[in-house]
Amino acid sequence: MSAYSSQQFLTSPQETANLAARIAPHLRAGDTVLLEGPIGAGKTHFARAVILARISVPEDIPSPTYTLVQTYDAGDVEIWHCDLYRLTSPNEALELGLEDAFENSICLVEWPDRLADLAPNDALLLSFSVAAEAEHRHLTASAKSARWQPVLDLIHD
Repeated sequence: MSAYSSQQFLTSPQETANLAARIAPHLRAGDTVLLEGPIGAGKTHFARAVILARISVPEDIPSPTYTLVQTYDAGDVEIWHCDLYRLTSPNEALELGLEDAFENSICLVEWPDRLADLAPNDALLLSFSVAAEAEHRHLTASAKSARWQPVLDLIHD
């Protein structure tokens, strides 16, 4: 069980993007954010908003569903946006170079269950679920490290 957690009800895609933009400045090299939830829960939307908040020149942020990884230069740090849905083994994640990225980059990882034991212990876990109303989402954030408390303080009902 996580030592630190927080929850928030997100009523629109814009509210999700606004939260991501508030979290983005708190992320630094070596941080991993694990994004879990069903298809359509808002994982990619959240990741795009984080990336757009960190890069200096806005650009199209495609889903890495087929490429598995997209990287972005955010000035002082590289951002890795990973979609591991199509992986069948944690070893395939190693082949992508994720171990080094976990240490040196900001990593936004969709479908983190595919990592199994390779997921960093000090990662922030964001669990999205679809609420009864189509555009509404419930977000639960959790972490084992106090490092994430300033971010968790941004996530609240």
